[in-house]
Amino acid sequence: MKLNIKGIHHVQLCIPIGEEERARDFYTGVLGFSEIEKPESLKKNGGLWYQAGNQELHIGVENPESSKGKSHPAFEVAQLELVKQYLQSKKVVVKDETEIPGIIRFSFRDPFGNRIELLETLQ
Repeated sequence: MKLNIKGIHHVQLCIPIGEEERARDFYTGVLGFSEIEKPESLKKNGGLWYQAGNQELHIGVENPESSKGKSHPAFEVAQLELVKQYLQSKKVVVKDETEIPGIIRFSFRDPFGNRIELLETLQ
């Protein structure tokens, strides 16, 4: 099965816990990115979201000593449930992610520990 990837939806970078204002100074003040509101279901996690052209840049927070970080690309795909079933048939362990209105998603780790998110927007 070949994944039907529509494009990159977002990329997430991570900063230390409590450094949102410093990140805002850089991404808003220096780079001029436009901050966008995070979904209510994710606000408790901290961090910031930005519009970056047609994509989004998500700034997450985590403990820098974390061995399995949150940084990841998120690819928008068609037929997410079929993709999930395919990956599971190949023994890839998938993790359902917190719901976001209008989006279904899950993540997994590649053989090197990199996190990858796949999502589908609902219409």
